[in-house]
Amino acid sequence: MALSEAVAGGSHLLWPRVLLFGDSITQFSFQQGGWGASLADMLVRKCDVLNRGFSGYNTRWAKIILPRLVRKGSGLDSPVAVTIFFGANDSALKDENPKQHVPLEEFVANLRSMVRYLRSVDVPEGRLILITPPPLCEAAWAQECLQQGCKLNRLNSVVGEYARGCLQVAQDCGAEALDLWTLMQKDGQDFSSYLSDGLHLSPKGNEFVFSHLWPLIEKKVSSLPFLLPYWRDIAEARPELSLLGDGDH
Repeated sequence: MALSEAVAGGSHLLWPRVLLFGDSITQFSFQQGGWGASLADMLVRKCDVLNRGFSGYNTRWAKIILPRLVRKGSGLDSPVAVTIFFGANDSALKDENPKQHVPLEEFVANLRSMVRYLRSVDVPEGRLILITPPPLCEAAWAQECLQQGCKLNRLNSVVGEYARGCLQVAQDCGAEALDLWTLMQKDGQDFSSYLSDGLHLSPKGNEFVFSHLWPLIEKKVSSLPFLLPYWRDIAEARPELSLLGDGDH
């Protein structure tokens, strides 16, 4: 069968998408053992997992770029799930890190704005997962700041305020939430092993995020088919009969 015949005979194969939108904790999630890479592995041949993490970004900048990442199209073009994972930079102390700092009230307003925008481009609240920043290990992050020639520029108690703001937005908007700040500190456990430098995730932290996020994602993609037939099921004499259908199996 000529390639031109295949092009004429088969419908365009639409690949659903899961969008990961966030800061460095999202950007780094495709590194070896990262939570984003683990999601992509679980969803191979069902969804493309798109990493749209931007190191150092806060919600003030994120809400500006979001319309460049997701636009209104056909319903089939809309992401089947979106994670919004900010707060680690917004919660930086104003006096020590004014460029990344975003006041709590503005942070909450920015999250609401992003949820409203996604709703306007046919990504309803039921597809959204808002993720709180993880807790901050101040001792480890203070050492990191010292190496960079600056003072400690974040406090875990302040990060907690932003985590609660994130949860309030999710509750008010009807979106799901993943409260990493609380879960990692549950029962007073030592959470430092979840962090590589006091702020970013360690391999153990990536495993923790994936283990709690996957059940939320799985609910949103469980009805999606496995794309294209299993190789043993392809018709040997006329493979196009198997491969030029609607793409699922």
